Amino acid sequence: MTAPGRDTTPLTTSLSPLLPPLTVGQDCVDECCAPAAPGTRDAGWHRAARQARLLSWLSLAYMAAEGTIAITAAVIAGSVALLGFGLDSVIEGLASVIIIWRFTGTRTLSQTAEARAHRAVAVTFFLLAPYIAVDAITTVLAGDRAQTSWLGIGLAISSLIVMPLLGIAKKRLGARLDSGATAGEGTQNLLCASLAGAVLIGLLANTLLGWWWLDPAIGLLIAALAIREGIHAWRGDDCCCCCCCCCC
Repeated sequence: MTAPGRDTTPLTTSLSPLLPPLTVGQDCVDECCAPAAPGTRDAGWHRAARQARLLSWLSLAYMAAEGTIAITAAVIAGSVALLGFGLDSVIEGLASVIIIWRFTGTRTLSQTAEARAHRAVAVTFFLLAPYIAVDAITTVLAGDRAQTSWLGIGLAISSLIVMPLLGIAKKRLGARLDSGATAGEGTQNLLCASLAGAVLIGLLANTLLGWWWLDPAIGLLIAALAIREGIHAWRGDDCCCCCCCCCC
């Protein structure tokens, strides 16, 4: 029973002015998902913030090269999957810019900046889907066949190696910093690795087996995954999952 006059306001309600609305799983305790108070941000926290910013700079450089190569290869080969992969690189580059902005200057300690960056990263997931979906459907209806692209195959293999390393590192930093924005960027990198694998399968199937229809099908998969991850990022699932892993 609750004692008369006792304040039963949940902790998450008292913190709501500081946080964007988040959907939190039952197993994720409030203290894990709540951002650290400024007074608890020690030298280790600031070091992690600098690492997050550095990783975003490295990601931005890689995404610029990846996007340029993928879009060029897509135009040459007529590949919807490669085009989607290239545009995904542009979107991920935008997410990296957001994280660099988030951890620069006085914004490093700002919860308002974190909330804005978190939402902005979520929005970037939704920027990719409409164009790729329309292009893939049009390609299937028209029966357009993509040509062999060894350049695209080499790029997909490279991203399969690089992206998981970046994604895992950012997810861990997101947990350390209580930053859903950083964790969301890490999720994008892991999604990129998954898409690289799917694109590689599609390109090889088209080259070796003549399965041209698999290329636009993978384009649709890219669009669907982008929407799903955008919803998770908007709800704050990345932050809570990372934080709960840290607490366990």
